[in-house]
Amino acid sequence: MFAFIARQPILDREKDVFAYELQFRDGKGGAYPELEPEKAQYIAQHFHPLGLDDISGDKKSFIHFNPDTLISRFPTSLDPDLVVVQLNEPMRATAGLQEACAHIKALGFKIAVDDPLMVSGSHDIFPLIDILKVDVTRTKYDLIERNIPRYLDANISLVAEQVNTHEDFDSCRSLGFDLFQGYFFSTPEVRIQRHLPASKMNLVDLMGESARGDFSINRINQIIERDAALSFLLLKFINNPTVNKRYKITSLKHALTYMGEVEIKKFIALLSLANLGDDKPLELIHMSLVRAKFFDLLSQQRGINTDPPIGFLVGLFSMLDALLDQDMPDVLKQLPLSDTVNDALLGKTDEFNSYVALTRAFEGALWMNIIKQAKILDIDQKRLHALYNQAIQWGNGVRSTISAYFPRPVIR
Repeated sequence: MFAFIARQPILDREKDVFAYELQFRDGKGGAYPELEPEKAQYIAQHFHPLGLDDISGDKKSFIHFNPDTLISRFPTSLDPDLVVVQLNEPMRATAGLQEACAHIKALGFKIAVDDPLMVSGSHDIFPLIDILKVDVTRTKYDLIERNIPRYLDANISLVAEQVNTHEDFDSCRSLGFDLFQGYFFSTPEVRIQRHLPASKMNLVDLMGESARGDFSINRINQIIERDAALSFLLLKFINNPTVNKRYKITSLKHALTYMGEVEIKKFIALLSLANLGDDKPLELIHMSLVRAKFFDLLSQQRGINTDPPIGFLVGLFSMLDALLDQDMPDVLKQLPLSDTVNDALLGKTDEFNSYVALTRAFEGALWMNIIKQAKILDIDQKRLHALYNQAIQWGNGVRSTISAYFPRPVIR
């Protein structure tokens, strides 16, 4: 059970999430934390800590363990089908480490080694490796190219780390890497298309309505009625148990009565974004969902007006440039969003700039930045962890709902 944690996605060759690497604030170097019983009990009582299912959903979790933990204190409660044991310093042989890794493999766990120097085939740990992680910004290209066949022949999967551009992804994929870690998928790709296609304009109109202070169910109905597929999707989505566990919703007016105007605005914005990004990796939508909920919770904590739900909208739309492969100013020229939302998305609002900085700190396990932003926002940093955990859980639930309606694109 964990309260202070960050996660970073590891994607496969189709840009679908294979696993999340977890980093723990209470562990040395982000490793699995070994808490005293009193502290563990305190966290459990005060911070509603997450389990691995809450953090990673149905994906695997890469967890870094210090050698001492592997040798004498490896937690027996972990599931080998869901956890990959990561070792970050294989070249520093510790007495008993080899035997500990062999024992852990015998329990069914896969072993991942994080080694920018590409561990030698003669090293004692080599036969136990299932996954090798390579920092492609620190390891020379020719060294990687020369060694990759040896690892592939040994049936070792390869993770390229620090893949932060689409060009990096294409290069590493061509080299033979199976998995990719970095934020390449959340940056815009260069494309000739500079305007939103006409087929997406109904979604644009819906996004505009979700950002209006004056809500009109008739305007929403008129937009929905222009697109039968959208109407069907909305009703199907809103009746999913993750979104609505109590009542069968039969119309948008029924949904408004049940959910209320503010929640309908959030829902319409969410649905619009998911449709606009239907040719993008689902993880990009997922990150937008977590940001939306986190910004919404921060806005509530700070007492900011929530109708329209500005915080939710800014978080949800904060990655529109990557979703639409355009610069944010160009995107916003085509969308009928309010000036408040536009200014926040363009970085002109100190309040929301702090939200963005805080989110990036959580996404990157930058713990000191979280403390800094906690002071700026006057929110206890442990409270921020709790809010972010809540956003992760909400995002996981909505992602599982969305994924049923938006199959991942085929990457060629």
